[in-house]
Amino acid sequence: MIETTAAVTQCCGADWELKTVTLDEPQNDEVLVRIVATGLCHTDMSVRDQHLPVPLPAVLGHEGAGVVEKVGSAVTELAVGDHVVLTVASCGKCPNCLRGLPTYCHQALPLNFSGRRADGSSTIRCDGVDISGNFFGQSAFAGYALASERNAVKVPKDVDLALLGPLGCGIQTGAGTVMNRLKPGIGSSIAVFGAGAVGLSAIMAARVVGCTTIIAVDIHANRLALAKELGATHTIDATEGNAVDAIRALCGGVEYSLDTTAVPAVIQQAVEALLPLGQCVILGVSSPGASITLPIHNLFFGQSVGGAIEGDSVPKLFIPKLIELWRQGRFPFDRLVRFYEFGQINQAMHDSAQGIALKPVLRMSA
Repeated sequence: MIETTAAVTQCCGADWELKTVTLDEPQNDEVLVRIVATGLCHTDMSVRDQHLPVPLPAVLGHEGAGVVEKVGSAVTELAVGDHVVLTVASCGKCPNCLRGLPTYCHQALPLNFSGRRADGSSTIRCDGVDISGNFFGQSAFAGYALASERNAVKVPKDVDLALLGPLGCGIQTGAGTVMNRLKPGIGSSIAVFGAGAVGLSAIMAARVVGCTTIIAVDIHANRLALAKELGATHTIDATEGNAVDAIRALCGGVEYSLDTTAVPAVIQQAVEALLPLGQCVILGVSSPGASITLPIHNLFFGQSVGGAIEGDSVPKLFIPKLIELWRQGRFPFDRLVRFYEFGQINQAMHDSAQGIALKPVLRMSA
C-alpha cells in the first residue's frame, strides 16, 4: 500500500478536503506516478456537482503530470524515472480503439467514471473504507496516482512537468477538436463560443492550421483581449448584442463553430452562425436534462452538429505534437496557466468558476 495526501470530494457540491488515503500497489499493467502537478478542469466540478454520475466520495483529478516510480510486470513502454502526462483511459481492444479512436472506447464510461478498475476493484481507501478512484484512469488530485500504461504519455524530461498536465484533457480537447476533428482548410473561418482554456486552445490551433477568420465570442473583456493576442482575428462581446448578427455582419457566417460554454442558448447560436455545409462541435458538459431546440432549416443546407471527446485525439501521438508546437512558439498554452499550491484547491476552483483563472494548475509539495 502507498500512503499519500489526496483531495477528497465527500458529497455533491462540497468543498474538497485534504485527507490521508492509501493506494494499491500497481497491478501488472499499471504504473505508480508521483504527481508533480495537476490541472483543474470543468469536468471535475461537473462530477463534484453530480452532473456526471461518479459515485461519491471520490478522489478526482484527470490532468495529472508526474514521474513514474513503479511499473507493473507487464509494462513495456514506460520505466521508472520517466516523465508522463496522464490522460483519458481506454481499453485498447474494442473496435474503436483498434481503429485509432481511443477517446471513443466502448468501455470509456466504466474505465473513466465508475470509480473502480475494469475488474471492479477499488484503488483508493480513506479511513479504511473504499472510495471512488481511478477517475479518468488516474485520480490525480493526490500526491501519487495509479494509471495504466495506455493512458500515461511519455514526455521529454527537459520540459517543466508542472506545465504539462492540462495537455491531458482541456487543452488537448480544444486544440484536437480543430486539428483532428474539423480539420479546417487554409483560409477557412471559425467561431469559438467561450474563451476559456478549451476555447483559447481551439483558437491557437485554428491559427496553427491556417484559418484566416477566427472569431472569439465571450462575455469577459480580459478573455477577449487574450484571445486576440493568441490568434483571434475578431472578438465579439456577447453582452453587447446578438453574437450571430455580429458574426453575419463580419463575414456572413462561418464554416466551423465550437461551443465550450455548455449553455443551450449559446449552443443554438453556434449552430445558427454556420454557413451551408458548416460544422458545429459541442465541447462543454451541460447539466443533466439540458437540451437544445433547433429549427429544421438551421440544418437543411448540410450543416451538422455533434460532440467531440478529447479532441478526437490519439493522446500518445497528439500530446507530444502539442509540446513541439509549444517549443516552436506556435502554441503558447502556458499563457493560460495559473499556478496554485495543492492546499489551495478550493480557492483555485472558485477562481476558475468566477473566470479569474483560465487554467488553474495545482502544484504538489516536494
